[in-house]
Amino acid sequence: MEPQLRRPTRRACERCGRVERWDEDAATWVVASEDGEKQVGSPYCIHEWDINGRFAPFEEPA
Repeated sequence: MEPQLRRPTRRACERCGRVERWDEDAATWVVASEDGEKQVGSPYCIHEWDINGRFAPFEEPA
């Protein structure tokens, strides 16, 4: 069996706190809401997403 590709479904900016989630229907990232409040962060931030070398995109089969 071949390794399965994993994709992140949530990401957060390490600078301003913006949180986004992957919208499968729209095939794009959208701003996430927590307790009914959108987590927009700063509109002037050059976002530094928390997805880095620790994220393993391939999942080894069991």
